[in-house]
Amino acid sequence: MRRELAALGLDRFVGVDSAGTQVPRPGHRPDPRARQVAESHGASIRKFKARRIVADDFQRFDYIIAMDRDNLRSLEAICPEEYKNKLFLIMEFAPRSDLEEVPDPYFGNLSGFERVLGLLEAGCKGLLNHIMARHGFTL
Repeated sequence: MRRELAALGLDRFVGVDSAGTQVPRPGHRPDPRARQVAESHGASIRKFKARRIVADDFQRFDYIIAMDRDNLRSLEAICPEEYKNKLFLIMEFAPRSDLEEVPDPYFGNLSGFERVLGLLEAGCKGLLNHIMARHGFTL
């Protein structure tokens, strides 16, 4: 998402962060396979560190995006009622996709991470189009 925003010159206007609902080891770096796939597509995630979503995130961000229904349910359970309209699945924004969720690639091989990256790129582009339309950004 950051790469897409920067390419369009919108990174000054739209902030992006990452947090999880289930973070067994806060502060750890992304899986080496995820880093390898991201870097092979021109994005570095080496400096990212795992963190758990916190109560302030629901007020701070306009969109809280989950990759699958389990995480969405976890978010719904801790999200204050007034912010539940901010919760979405990333694949809701992916045009021309039959998938509702991003599959977890952790127990598979590198090709699973490649697939996930493709799904996330489609979802992020759709989300970015949604944000631009909703908030009046034009290119």
